Amino acid sequence: MSKIVDALRNIWSVPELRRKLLVTFGILAVFRILANIPLPGVDPTALRQLLNTNAFFGLFNLFSGNGLERFSLATLGLGPYITASVIFQLLAMAVPKLEEMRKEEAGNERINQWTRLLTVPLTIVQGLAFYFVLQKQFQVLPVLNPFQMALLLITLTAGTMILMWFGELITEYGVGNGISIIIAAGIVSRVPQLITQAQASITAENAFSYLVFVVLAFVVIAAIVGVNEGERRIPIHYARRVRTSGQLSGANTHLPLKVNQAGVMPIIFALALVMIPSALGQYLARVNSAQVKSVASWLSVNFSPQQLAYSLLYFVLVVGFTYFYTAVTFNPEKIADDVKKYGGFVPGIRPGRPTQDYLNWVLTRITLSGAVFLGIIAILPSIMQNIFGGAASLAIGGTSVLIVVSVVLETVKQVESLMVMRDYDSFLK
Repeated sequence: MSKIVDALRNIWSVPELRRKLLVTFGILAVFRILANIPLPGVDPTALRQLLNTNAFFGLFNLFSGNGLERFSLATLGLGPYITASVIFQLLAMAVPKLEEMRKEEAGNERINQWTRLLTVPLTIVQGLAFYFVLQKQFQVLPVLNPFQMALLLITLTAGTMILMWFGELITEYGVGNGISIIIAAGIVSRVPQLITQAQASITAENAFSYLVFVVLAFVVIAAIVGVNEGERRIPIHYARRVRTSGQLSGANTHLPLKVNQAGVMPIIFALALVMIPSALGQYLARVNSAQVKSVASWLSVNFSPQQLAYSLLYFVLVVGFTYFYTAVTFNPEKIADDVKKYGGFVPGIRPGRPTQDYLNWVLTRITLSGAVFLGIIAILPSIMQNIFGGAASLAIGGTSVLIVVSVVLETVKQVESLMVMRDYDSFLK
């Protein structure tokens, strides 16, 4: 504990770090205020009941920092911006010109600007979808006239754009990646509420289950840290060259391949698809047809989060999307060409195409373990619910834990790099 206190004291003693931390915490405080400003005309009791019974809206509420539960200015959160970012990542694979632009600073800034512009129509579309689903299907929102509808969409769009601006401010003037920190802050903000609910439900009969669950929660966090930091290091040797001074130059380094190259994105993609059967069943249940209602009942029952079919489909989708997103973010052909261009080679492997095939082979093997781990993390809430019952209400979900742990590790690394840079500058002076 004393080491932690000393580390915090050292961080706070650095003026630049202190300023960055104050900026970060100040922006997060404003974000929490926005997430607690409700919009008028919403039935809070009906909306809260919906979030407790619908897994999709419950997870969306978690990512928005309880913004959906209050139907606040931050209801849509950063979802539209993340969707726009993913769209341009996928377009970069299909459009070579976009891929070339991402390599240049000016081109990358232009793509970022296009991403911000695309966020606006995506927010409007998502806001309309939320309104019609919540009003037509669940009756938790009132019927709005065109003026009220336009005002609602403008308010929701403004909230999302403000959060996007906050994220960019944290990235530029604060500590860590601003978008990730805002998402993580929204998730963490619900922890006190979950702990309070768990304390109220603890009895002598289920106390042991809660204790075992807490221990397993720490084990899961440790496993997430281990997998998130795990990597396979491919040795890279650079041929020795004779300099004009007659000396030989060469270097041995390594290429790190992370076990989890895709991060949390496969879980988010898979979640969007695995919720479709249940949502379709709820929609078809309102059709006046016995056959259609029978199909709707089968979909609703078999694809609820507590059922085996739901967990199996979720697991398979996560594994598949992990390989897909890894292929999007990591290009073995480009890496092999870069290594060859600078005179490097993998020991025992010829440069060029053989190196590319070797990297593909290694990446496929380590991605399997990362994909299986992500799949287990994705279905972890269902497993916990079946094993521990009410004790699982303490969980904020494996996906949420993965996001928070990843953001904390990334932020700590940035703080450490700033401390090292400060010590290096002091040495030079």
